[in-house]
Amino acid sequence: METVVSGIRPTGNLHLGNYFGAIRSFLDMQHSHNCYFFIADWHSLTTHPHPDNIVRNVRTILAEYLACGIDPEKATIYVQSDVPEALELYLYLNMNAYLGELERTTSFKEKARQQPDNVNAGLLTYPTLMAADILLHKAVKVPVGKDQEQNMEMARKFARRFNTIYGVDFFPEPASFSLGATAVKVPGLDGSGKMGKSEGNAIYLADDPKAISKKVMKAVTDAGPQEPNSIKPEPVENLFSMLRIVSSEEVYNHFDGLYNSCAIRYGDLKKQLAEDIVSFTAPIRERILEIQADEDYLDRVVREGAERARESAVRTVAEVRRIIGFR
Repeated sequence: METVVSGIRPTGNLHLGNYFGAIRSFLDMQHSHNCYFFIADWHSLTTHPHPDNIVRNVRTILAEYLACGIDPEKATIYVQSDVPEALELYLYLNMNAYLGELERTTSFKEKARQQPDNVNAGLLTYPTLMAADILLHKAVKVPVGKDQEQNMEMARKFARRFNTIYGVDFFPEPASFSLGATAVKVPGLDGSGKMGKSEGNAIYLADDPKAISKKVMKAVTDAGPQEPNSIKPEPVENLFSMLRIVSSEEVYNHFDGLYNSCAIRYGDLKKQLAEDIVSFTAPIRERILEIQADEDYLDRVVREGAERARESAVRTVAEVRRIIGFR
């Protein structure tokens, strides 16, 4: 069974874009692959979060993963900082990573521009920690978006370099696993682009009905179609894309027909869309609240996930030590 590794930074709640993108793919993969899903709390330290926020955000993401249907009996779910072997492998990889190649990574240059007063070593060596997370379990597939492809190429490079330096065939070169087959791009409500936390255009799985309705009713539209069967502008097309995702085919066709006949009233469309999003997210939100209230269950998932992740990690690092020469 092929091993898959994927991580998420604990920087806020999961939104509909996460659900219809990565999470639905995870739900499928957990039945057919040896999956390690981790919460990347070490990666979040590059922005110096408050200690209370780290703990709270880790528990939040964990509860939301579980509420979406990721099964800790089928997939290993763990917190990155509970597996210290990742840091040891990170050290070894850093010894063979070169300053120039790290400085040329797009992620480092972008972060350095965004936070010029906090250009820390963690930002520079982000690709090596990401590679350590992946290679720690000798993963062959990693579900990533296009924005992480350069870092994935770095992970493959570090795997090849280790194998070449020590004359071994130990680390596999992890392949980027496209989510395109099952993932759906969910648009934001600001008129363009995809849904995202940083864009401030997201509907979160934990949002209550009032918050969802308020966000949807503020969504960008236009003055309405001026002639029958006209092409929808991007902000309006985004609303119809959301309808296609969460509403019935009958509802979608109803409003599409109104638009094509120039009889559309965007207020009615938004009201229906908000109701359908509430209906879709309600079971997940209820499950999130239920899981968050069960501290014993969360503690057990974290503890057992760490134990299973460390079993894999200890084996890998022990062999890496032997290869390098530490006996």
